[in-house]
Amino acid sequence: MKIYVDCNAGRKGDGSEKYPFRTISEAAAKALPGDEVIVAPGIYREYVDPKHAGREDARIIYRSAVEKAATITGAEEVKNWVPYKGTVWTARIPNEIFGNYNPYTTLVYGDWFDASYIAHTGEVFLNGKSLYEVTELEKVLHPVVYQKSWDYQFSVYTWYTEQDETTNETVLFANFQGADPNQENVEISVRENCFYPSAEGVGYITLSGFTVRIAATQWAPPTAYQEGMVGPHWSKGWIIEDCEISHSKCSGISLGKYKQPNNDNKWSKLKFKDGTQTERDCICQAQLEGWSKENIGSHIVRRNNIHDCGQTGIVGHLGGVFSIIEDNHIHHINNKQNLAGAEIGGIKMHAAIDVIIRRNHFHHCTRGLWLDWQAQGTRVTQNLFHDNTLPYAECASAENIDIGEDIFVEISHGPTLIDNNILLSDYSLKLPTQGIAVVHNLIAGSFTAVGRGVNNGAATLSSPRYTPYHVPHRTEIAGFMTVLHGDARFYNNIFVQKDIRPCMEKFYEGAKDNEWTDANLICGTIPYDDYPTWEEYCSLFEGYCGMGSAPSDRYYTKLPVWAGGNVYFNGAKPMKKETDAYVDSEHKITLELIPSEDGYRLSTNLYEFVPAGDRKIISTETLTEAFEPEEPFENPDATPIIFTEDYFGGKRNLSPLPGPFASAQDAQEILF
Repeated sequence: MKIYVDCNAGRKGDGSEKYPFRTISEAAAKALPGDEVIVAPGIYREYVDPKHAGREDARIIYRSAVEKAATITGAEEVKNWVPYKGTVWTARIPNEIFGNYNPYTTLVYGDWFDASYIAHTGEVFLNGKSLYEVTELEKVLHPVVYQKSWDYQFSVYTWYTEQDETTNETVLFANFQGADPNQENVEISVRENCFYPSAEGVGYITLSGFTVRIAATQWAPPTAYQEGMVGPHWSKGWIIEDCEISHSKCSGISLGKYKQPNNDNKWSKLKFKDGTQTERDCICQAQLEGWSKENIGSHIVRRNNIHDCGQTGIVGHLGGVFSIIEDNHIHHINNKQNLAGAEIGGIKMHAAIDVIIRRNHFHHCTRGLWLDWQAQGTRVTQNLFHDNTLPYAECASAENIDIGEDIFVEISHGPTLIDNNILLSDYSLKLPTQGIAVVHNLIAGSFTAVGRGVNNGAATLSSPRYTPYHVPHRTEIAGFMTVLHGDARFYNNIFVQKDIRPCMEKFYEGAKDNEWTDANLICGTIPYDDYPTWEEYCSLFEGYCGMGSAPSDRYYTKLPVWAGGNVYFNGAKPMKKETDAYVDSEHKITLELIPSEDGYRLSTNLYEFVPAGDRKIISTETLTEAFEPEEPFENPDATPIIFTEDYFGGKRNLSPLPGPFASAQDAQEILF
């Protein structure tokens, strides 16, 4: 059955084409498996709480009749502003409109949130742009430029809130810098979510073609209920496609964890168990309570434009397993820099088991992609990454030691496969992890945190972090282990050293001895200089007869590293034991992304000097298996991978070029 919705309908309807419902919520209460909800253009200021699940063979589809012309928003307009002083205006909002959730009395809070940052979940918007919250009225009257922001010139548009308990009103003060808020489009975020079931298990829903914007979402760490502006809320089989998703206070899309009342921000609330231990508790509890391939995950997120969210574009822990995230444009995440802590990135996923992340464009995020714990069977392929760092103009003044990179894989055992990507930020890969394979990429940034970042940061005691690994292609836990480092493979990549910005050199001097990052600026595999080859590692066990042998560190030493077919330009450096590295120290390679109306092109002279010839086709057989889970680098269905497809899906020759392109001509095509 087709159910129709039109917010501009002249009368209350019954969902028929002639007499449509006025709200999507009315349709959501009625829609059953196999139904399609068709939504006319307009602005729908409501929280849509889908009541019924679809089935694998009979989805419930919510579709915008005209792509992106139907907007679901958690915001309300405010037109009762009165002048206060100078360019500052004030407005009073009756608290009744917020129901049982007032974003202007609710602070952003949770595990791994930097509590030195005081922020409410609500926001004030001027013509679609979020103003900067401050903690004193004086800072609205006399705003100061916030240097950490990517858009620091706009940071003088500030706001402040307080409560009038006598009248039960939220009082807002905002500096609109000369604009008349009653003549402009001024909105405030009111609702916590936009399209998100309140119940668990509401699966097999498609959301297609909507604009979804502005929600007062809460911080979404892995040890809490992870909410988003949009999301499946612990269910299976959602499709989120062809949407524009923006301006969530914290996370745009959540593929994340359900609420465990006994273990919800326990680290922040009770203090006694640290976050790592409570996260292990969360995972084990979820397995006991039904987290499995049969019940959870297998979502598809595709062709969306996701931008201007405060914490993440997409977040997930446990709930995103076996999913596909493809063809999305993910950009300008955490650019205000008014939220800080871990859990920030274009995508931040824990337990991305058998998740495929392909053909996405990540840029201008303070971190592009963060795969934390259990990146087992995860494949990152055919993506374009660039400008994922702290703001270019102001990075020298930034005090945050965690400066951002294209891909961060943290304390996982793999197998994690990174292939056929273009990685152009200052830091390409942050790798306090093991069980990785990096194949046929173009890499212009450096590797950082190799051999570091796996301890909990105790002052004097040993504090290694033990993380789980799983039965291959399942959620069941097979064991726990800390990271030994190594167990890495690098084949047929092109490394091009970028010019090092002075502010990055300044950052290096202050961070090179930090536990969480070595701040390495040299492109190439050089951070793995002192890692053993396979033969050297095997020699540790020669003559070993098990119990009764002399004490040895053999079980706790670094794991081996493999490399072959890599090419290095502009001073990029291979590790010492890489015997077949091709190093070109003669030619200067230029790399520049050129934006246009059609998309991004790569302007480069690289392929005038890339050597053709004797490189081998790489396959699952070449890569063998990740050490701890004993799982091959293979497809989610356990079939082998042969890397004959390039960045565009084209066919490679039997003697392939290094890097992501099958031919030099392909490098001239539109990348995204």
